[in-house]
Amino acid sequence: MKALVCAFAALALATPIAHAQPATDDPFQWLEDIDAPRSMAWVEGQNAKAAKRLEADPRYETFRSEARAIFTAQDRVPTPRFRAGGIDNFWQDAGNVHGVWRHTSLASYRTAQPQWETLLDLGALSKAEGKNWIWKGADCLRPAQTTCLVRLSDGGGDAVEVREFDTVTRSFVAGGFRFETGKQNIDWIDRDTLFVGREWTPGEVTASGYAYVLKIVKRGAAPVEVFRGQPSDVGATPIVLLGENGHADALLVRRTITFFEGEFSLLADKGLAPIPLPRKSEFDTYVDGQAVFTIKEAWRGFAAGAVISYDLADLKRDPATAKAQLVYQPGPREAVESVSSTRDRLAIVLLDNVKGAVDVYDHKAGVWLGRRLGLPADANIVLVDAAGDDNRMFLSVEGFLDATALWLADADDGRVDRIKALPPRFDASKDLVEQHFAISSDGTKIPYFLVRPKAMKGDGSTPTQMFGYGGFEVAEPPAYIPQMGKLWLERGGAYVIANIRGGGEFGPAWHEAVLREKRQLAFDDFAAVARDLIARKVTSPRRLGIYGRSNGGVLTTVSMTQHPELWNAIVIESPLIDMLRYNHLSAGASWVGEYGDPDVAADRAFIARYSGYQNLKSGMKYPEVYITTNTRDDRVHPGHARKFAARLEAMGIPYLFYEQTFGGHANDADPELNARRWARHYVYLAQKLMD
Repeated sequence: MKALVCAFAALALATPIAHAQPATDDPFQWLEDIDAPRSMAWVEGQNAKAAKRLEADPRYETFRSEARAIFTAQDRVPTPRFRAGGIDNFWQDAGNVHGVWRHTSLASYRTAQPQWETLLDLGALSKAEGKNWIWKGADCLRPAQTTCLVRLSDGGGDAVEVREFDTVTRSFVAGGFRFETGKQNIDWIDRDTLFVGREWTPGEVTASGYAYVLKIVKRGAAPVEVFRGQPSDVGATPIVLLGENGHADALLVRRTITFFEGEFSLLADKGLAPIPLPRKSEFDTYVDGQAVFTIKEAWRGFAAGAVISYDLADLKRDPATAKAQLVYQPGPREAVESVSSTRDRLAIVLLDNVKGAVDVYDHKAGVWLGRRLGLPADANIVLVDAAGDDNRMFLSVEGFLDATALWLADADDGRVDRIKALPPRFDASKDLVEQHFAISSDGTKIPYFLVRPKAMKGDGSTPTQMFGYGGFEVAEPPAYIPQMGKLWLERGGAYVIANIRGGGEFGPAWHEAVLREKRQLAFDDFAAVARDLIARKVTSPRRLGIYGRSNGGVLTTVSMTQHPELWNAIVIESPLIDMLRYNHLSAGASWVGEYGDPDVAADRAFIARYSGYQNLKSGMKYPEVYITTNTRDDRVHPGHARKFAARLEAMGIPYLFYEQTFGGHANDADPELNARRWARHYVYLAQKLMD
């Protein structure tokens, strides 16, 4: 499932809002103190109970072993990143739990057994420094790309330490750039200059925990402030537009006022010059002198969801008079998933009725000319990486029953080449995929994918897992999930992806249909899919379970409290649950644009009607739930999961709770612990739905 990704934007004053004080009558609020001895003692006790129940099941060791074999297999497809004329990869296996950053040539990468050169061993680094370093990526200075800013997280949270690294000497640069742990964004301007957003002095962050002060940092000199937003903002992000030979053509400031609204400005000699864009816009990329944006609302003749571009030269002359140009406008059943660029081509990854496609564009004589790449249909397509010194790109192609394949595409001539594929991780020959539509409470057709045994009886007896997300314009297209296939499908189970509103399956309108006071429609969509499955006799409430993580935790807990009769199993992972207090926990304040502000009376009223934490009722029969989170999740606070479990316990409602102590929001930093995580999930699901 998707993590909640914070989007930042650029330059204006936010309107102040009068806030009420958050409620303090919560008897379990002490569990929000993450590392307090009392809290951790409670966690240890809960973990012991869950482990006794789940890990003692005879299936646990089988599931753990099968999942571990998947996560540590040597024949996985190494995720490629173009760098320095070759290919980088970060690799974890049974012998490299922390992982190694490594490099090879493209020719070697294409072979069955690439010859890798280790650049940085995180296991050795963790041991030497007494840390639990988790890889968060590297940004390398163009054009040579041998000097990099490496991002490391101690424990897997979003906060990272940033250090300058030399890939030639394979060592950190003595006296080089180094920024202590924090939630920060950094871009190269040149070899000795960075554009940086971070917490410069203690407490100098927004209520969401992100930077709002941007500075230019020159090697050996004091940082120079160039932008200061407001503490009430979500945050601010520095953007460097890199042109030919890695030259910084311009600097942009992106100020996010709410999660979805903000402004962009060009940093010029005379100060900040606002770029004409609607408040709901995202910066995509810079290519061939064109700054490319996706707009999320109708504006100046462009429809919501359109990809547009500005000529940088026009913006520099006078942003106020610069004219935007249309690159691509999605149709009513299409959505833009991502926009990237190679050296001088633009690539747009699309969803067409929740199935993938890729268009590439050339900007010639002031006109964008596009062509569609000849990739497999009826699959999900993800742009893995795009080269900066030529026009090649890596794309992954997968389906529910089709193992992930890696393709190399050349935007110059449109040629595509399938170069690697994941060996099948489960026997898919006995299953099939169907797409159906359920009718929601307001008459809207809600698509969903059903992956089921071909020999399904059709009498409601099939154990079925149902997934949903429904927020932040995050789509849920087809995906190859090896552990799902091995641990669930091979044992006769089925699963469902419900493409409910709130996601990005059909563009901004599909998302905005359930924002704020309209949120109930997302929950109605999910329930409608469940009822459709039951009506089709795919499954029954006795055999139907649901899973959701992060924003999906809102969905599953509301589904539990509003429709306990529809399910017999509920997995709630890394969840948002206490929606009357979420904005005071970790990065929660950044999501007020999605859910509303519970400290404002009018918003609190509609949030209170559905918030799972407050809507548990005594005497109601609820299915036994399995709640799991991570101590080091600094995005969605573990207090949500802890407090929900504590309230269930106080009310005598059955539940299981397990909290992993490191890994962050993704909760998958360690392959061994990840195997145990999924083994517990599937033991619970098998107990509830298969037994």
